[in-house]
Amino acid sequence: MTFRLGLTGSIGMGKSTTAAMFAASGLPVWDADSAVHRLYQEGGSAVAPISAICPEATSLGNVSRETLRRAIQSDPSLLPKLEAITHPLVAADRARFLAETTADIAVLDIPLLFEKSSQHEFHATLLVTAPPDLQRERVLRRPGMTEAHLQTILARQMPDAEKRQRATHIVETLDISATEAYVASLITYIRARHA
Repeated sequence: MTFRLGLTGSIGMGKSTTAAMFAASGLPVWDADSAVHRLYQEGGSAVAPISAICPEATSLGNVSRETLRRAIQSDPSLLPKLEAITHPLVAADRARFLAETTADIAVLDIPLLFEKSSQHEFHATLLVTAPPDLQRERVLRRPGMTEAHLQTILARQMPDAEKRQRATHIVETLDISATEAYVASLITYIRARHA
């Protein structure tokens, strides 16, 4: 049986970098954001239903995440409709990934893991975290990011302190080499405990 490790963390905490470390170690990594990108691309199964609720967000067979974000800001009632379309499709994509993997450990990168109360779907969870000042500095370096947009994102995410209470494992991403060492030791620990 494949051990399912749920990887999560708020924006700017280093989750993508940590996920890449698991992938570099040879473990299969499923990424919720990448799944959404696939669903929103031409031929993706989310394109037609999203076009039905927000036609301006689709063009040339693709969904524009930026146009969709602006539409939701001006009409918040679109968000639950969008989630009703996207969440089952993402869950199906994740189920396919797990059905196809033969690895002893699979890492599932899910930004809103605790917010959606899906921690029970995993054997363990790993929270990636960093101090608030470092988080803010990392996020504001991103192209097009503003303080206002950051605050909007943070308002939708569970406070880091609460995530820490729920997580099985926690890594602070202050230093790349220390995080790499943590990832290697966690893989060893999981294999020793769940071989």
